[in-house]
Amino acid sequence: MADRRPPVRILGNAKPSLSRSGMKEYVRMGTQADLRTYEIYQRERVHEATEKIRPIELVSPEFVRDPYPVFETLRENYPCYRDWMGNAYWLTRYDQVTSVFTDDYNFETRPKLWFYRMTGYGRDLRQEIPVQTVIEKTYDQHVVPLTEQLIADMKATGETDLATAFAARLPLELLTRALDLPREDFSSFVEHYWLMQRGYDWNPVAEKAGRQAMAALADMFRPLLAQRQPDPGEDMISAMSGLTLEDGPVTAEDIVVTLLEMDHETLHGALANLWFLLLTHPKERQKVEEDQRMMKFAYLETLRHSAPVLWKKRFTLHEVERFGRLLPIGGLFYCAAGAANRDPRQFKDPARFLVDRADLCQREPRGHYRADGLASGIAMGLGQPSKHPALPEDRPRSLYAITRDTAVTASNLLLDAFPNIELSPGAKPTLKSLRLGEMHTCWHLPVHL
Repeated sequence: MADRRPPVRILGNAKPSLSRSGMKEYVRMGTQADLRTYEIYQRERVHEATEKIRPIELVSPEFVRDPYPVFETLRENYPCYRDWMGNAYWLTRYDQVTSVFTDDYNFETRPKLWFYRMTGYGRDLRQEIPVQTVIEKTYDQHVVPLTEQLIADMKATGETDLATAFAARLPLELLTRALDLPREDFSSFVEHYWLMQRGYDWNPVAEKAGRQAMAALADMFRPLLAQRQPDPGEDMISAMSGLTLEDGPVTAEDIVVTLLEMDHETLHGALANLWFLLLTHPKERQKVEEDQRMMKFAYLETLRHSAPVLWKKRFTLHEVERFGRLLPIGGLFYCAAGAANRDPRQFKDPARFLVDRADLCQREPRGHYRADGLASGIAMGLGQPSKHPALPEDRPRSLYAITRDTAVTASNLLLDAFPNIELSPGAKPTLKSLRLGEMHTCWHLPVHL
């Protein structure tokens, strides 16, 4: 369901600047620009026929379960679709999606905190180098022993559900190691973390639960922050406690907001989708078994073929002409990676999962090379292409590279431990979202080891 909250207005020749919360802050520098308002666009009459699709299909249970048929209809017939029912636009072709996704002059991505309507609650400290350094070091240090422990737990049963015991568990174990949380707080943290991550979109019941979860997490972090400020360790809370910020000392709310804005869906969803695809495509799995260096390309192809984050919301900063339309200030755009990644203009046989795909290049459109390994498939949760080298000397690797390396290392360890792993008899796993707009992944993947 589209977001219906009032748009940000820009007055006169306002110049945006990015705050720690991730929101653009605007300075009034003149009289109000002579622009048509968003409300006028809302009152426009429907002037085009879309007989191949009904707007209700974009919020239907079928779309939540499998959006790709609708994506194909939009991409081939209405690439910039005006969703009158949801008061938004859908972009579905590769060049369109990437052009808007990388255009920060005309478009912005609003943080999750904005959707909670809590923009003054705390600060997002993800971009601070000490915080990034802890994430890189923790994930690199713990991915092998944690995966080995998960493997040992699986061996004790003989059968398991990879979606829950591996794909969902590993990212949360890594995150709690990065925070250095007491082990007895693990279950409580996971519960509140999931409620927070699921509450920022459109469901009022989930939003209320998410706000309560954020308050509970702040209460959990407050004593830990007080303990680690005088005696810091090598964890995210210690790294944040040592920051010197112009707008005041770090608070427990800052830690909560930083966790809220972090990408969790890509590692969880990509691990589940990767193994779903390998287990249901035996020929492609054989390529990985014969040469485990191919696991990296299987992961990249998974992000293209079955992206866990199907779209990213972008908003226009001012009126702009694009795709044959005059787009309104504050207009909501769904940049659909799930549709763009299967654009036949960009990929041959896009619906096929091919580990050794020849057109899975590592180059962004318009010649922007992504040195940290982004395939030409779009991974929305991991942000825009990095401007830093693949192995920077003065800063950690990008989140894209850390997530990729973590998934590949863990998956190769799993394959080594269970070379004969296969789906349990009668299992019919599928990909789906639990709710509209949430991660599209395999939630149940029963296997025989």
